[in-house]
Amino acid sequence: MWTHYPELLRRPVPRYTSYPTAADFDESVGEDQFRAALDEVAPGTPVSLYVHIPFCEEICWYCGCNTARSNRRSRLEAYLDALHEEIAMVAEHLGGRGQVARIAFGGGSPNAIEPLDFVRLLGDIMVAFHAENPLLSIEIDPRHVSAGWLNVLRAARVRYASMGVQSFDPKVQAAIGRVQPWHHIESLTGSLREAGVQSLNFDLMYGLPHQDRAVLMETLERTIDLSPDRVALFGYAHVPHLIARQRRIDASALPDEKERFEMAEMGHDYLVAHGYQPVGFDHFARPGDPLAIAAQEHRLHRNFQGFTDDSAGHLIGLGASAISQFPGLYAQNAKNAGVYRTAVAAGRFPVERGIVRSAASRRCGALISDILCHGDGALPDDLSPAQTERLEEFEQRGLIRIDAGRIRLDPDALPYARTIAAIFDPLMVHKIGGFSAPV
Repeated sequence: MWTHYPELLRRPVPRYTSYPTAADFDESVGEDQFRAALDEVAPGTPVSLYVHIPFCEEICWYCGCNTARSNRRSRLEAYLDALHEEIAMVAEHLGGRGQVARIAFGGGSPNAIEPLDFVRLLGDIMVAFHAENPLLSIEIDPRHVSAGWLNVLRAARVRYASMGVQSFDPKVQAAIGRVQPWHHIESLTGSLREAGVQSLNFDLMYGLPHQDRAVLMETLERTIDLSPDRVALFGYAHVPHLIARQRRIDASALPDEKERFEMAEMGHDYLVAHGYQPVGFDHFARPGDPLAIAAQEHRLHRNFQGFTDDSAGHLIGLGASAISQFPGLYAQNAKNAGVYRTAVAAGRFPVERGIVRSAASRRCGALISDILCHGDGALPDDLSPAQTERLEEFEQRGLIRIDAGRIRLDPDALPYARTIAAIFDPLMVHKIGGFSAPV
């Protein structure tokens, strides 16, 4: 049983898909630093690619992603032209160094582009980076998956897919601008399996308008009926002062913090009871899934897609707002698609901001990752009095144990993991707002 300690969950904290987080990026990092990081990639180094498609056919009101409507073909074509150019530029500078083992397509919704556009994009990437049989993954908006898209996914041998489900409740769907009937998700789940997808993820959300534990339970029961390989159960972050489209959501219909906490606990217990292994706080995987195996074998990692079994230390982001990760650098492309296209047209890497990963920040990031991925980690030798005092708050409640220079989280500390990790983030004292509630 999780115990609700609201005093420990008052402060919003990062999701820590990186450290330092994107909130710490600044304009001191640009194309020169990105170019230097590419130069340091040694031959044979495992490299993963992330390709960002910042378009959706429909914009959901809850969404915080960098995306726009794909209702103008000219806008899509201009973006894809720039993306092809960036692929060529990066691959040419990499010069055949690095071994591309994984390619992830995210957004937005990659299936907002035409299937043939995807085929051309993937073909260019495979040729430019000399990729041989990489593991392909894709994010999917289930409302707009044509027969042509299913044929392309099968032909391209896409193995991982993530489907945005959020909720099966019609009232909740209408309240968040994401209407998709149950039978449609059911049919598409079968079609994706037939197309060769081996690991299918459902993105679900709690804390949505008109949602309580009973409503969430109905979604969980229907999810179990469809048996996805992975489930991500996220808490909705309502920040309309930062995300204008969220102003369409009725804040008075949102559940309070206690109800959110109880929904998260119920979801965790229900999925575990039905055979899913918890991966961190809000992810779950069938025991035979690569993500579950990585968690069991202590090989779990965090990157900008969340928990992953991808161990590559070099992740190259392609497209507007995409973030590249190198051992000593994070570099983010321009978020604005127009600025991105202008930079690429001028023959420049479109990097707009980022941060150098110092040795100290890498040690801090490793500890935060260990806490979130594995529930334990080696404590630094230079804990401040404020950090020690904060840790004691959790230790006194039995949520953590500190012994022999290590911190270990109790299983009931899962909902507090991000808050505990934030204790070791020296940059948190400067961070005000912009993050989601811990639960």
